[in-house]
Amino acid sequence: MRVRRIAKSISEFLLETVGEAVAEVVLTLLACALLVGLALIVYLSWSFSPRLTMAGAGLLSLFLADGAWRSFRDPAKGRGHRGLAAATMAGFTLTAGTAVFLLLYGAGCGCM
Repeated sequence: MRVRRIAKSISEFLLETVGEAVAEVVLTLLACALLVGLALIVYLSWSFSPRLTMAGAGLLSLFLADGAWRSFRDPAKGRGHRGLAAATMAGFTLTAGTAVFLLLYGAGCGCM
């Protein structure tokens, strides 16, 4: 009985270790694909029209700045975030989460 329990715990440990290694590889590949996709979008938009690219980057920056501002300030009493405020906050949160993901997993990407 004791040998069976030890073998079971060793197999669970190995399965968990292999699962974590596979998950790490999948997340790194996903981060690399995301970085390549973002670089491709910037390259193609810049080659199409540099002025539109800069205008779009400015509008995106304003959108994210508004979302950050609304995320970190207290809302008025009795009022929640509605409409554009909710959209900018969601956009900022999604962008911040993506940035943290790329910081953690994209740093080891050798594709760039």
